Amino acid sequence: MRKYIIPLIILATVSAYALFAGNNAIGTADILSVLAGHGTASQQLILYQVRLPRIIAAISSGAALSVAGYLLQGCLDNRIVSPGILGINNGAGLFVLLSALLFPFHSGAKCMMAFTGALLVTIVVSMLSVKTGMSKTSVVLSGVAISALCVSVIDLIISLKPETVADRAAFQIGGFAAVQFKIVLFAAPMIVVGLIVSLITAPAMDILSLGDEMAYGLGLGVKRYRSITVLCAAVLSGASICMGGLLGFVGLIIPNCVRMLYKGKSRQGMILCIICGAAFLLLCDTISRLIVFPYELPCGLVLSMIGAPYLIWILIKKRKRLGAD
Repeated sequence: MRKYIIPLIILATVSAYALFAGNNAIGTADILSVLAGHGTASQQLILYQVRLPRIIAAISSGAALSVAGYLLQGCLDNRIVSPGILGINNGAGLFVLLSALLFPFHSGAKCMMAFTGALLVTIVVSMLSVKTGMSKTSVVLSGVAISALCVSVIDLIISLKPETVADRAAFQIGGFAAVQFKIVLFAAPMIVVGLIVSLITAPAMDILSLGDEMAYGLGLGVKRYRSITVLCAAVLSGASICMGGLLGFVGLIIPNCVRMLYKGKSRQGMILCIICGAAFLLLCDTISRLIVFPYELPCGLVLSMIGAPYLIWILIKKRKRLGAD
């Protein structure tokens, strides 16, 4: 239990700061007044329709993306695997672009299409992987192939309908500036379900870490578990994409940091990913909101500035292992 105390304190501190810091139109006393059931209509609007949905979206998305990365890295035994590598992000991006063509200016349709795209790509990747044996390599290669196909279709649509570029660009950068409470109500329960299923099946990851042959010998259905894991990662990623767009690097940074600091069982590792991922993404969103106040940077830019050097560092650190693989 002690290993959770510091991450929880950090998450609580960042959450409190994100709640109280920001627009001068509503101060700390005003927020406390609104929470106590008072305050003006405009103050209630700022708190309940802007800040709280944004905080909830950042926390839930950070937890979801971190656990999705932890699941994929664990079941595929590859520390640079993330939802983006398997094509989940590009699948969601493709369907968001389609929603801009079919249902322009309809945010609800964009969320549903993003979620549908993530699930559909995952199903296709799983089917291709099953055909080739559902091995670690086949899952990754299937994801890379489907991701490349999605990018090709995206480029084709942009070439034919260039007016969709603006919507796609805003979605690909990622951020929570325009998140709506109804979107949070749709996506957050899906994340909770995905996290619960992931925690329930976590002991199988400990067995799988012994190797496929040993896992088979101990009675673990390796192919079935990998299918469940990839599906859970798709649910978590799709739901977070609905709220924040294509936020990269969270599913790469947090799982690797947790594994460096904690060498125990997978269930405890996932819980740490939930807490640390939520705190990390909320901190990045708060920084992006305040660093050039009163203007705002997209959260995805802050993540990229942190994540890109981190990925390079991982590649350098793991160069011998990657070369052997």
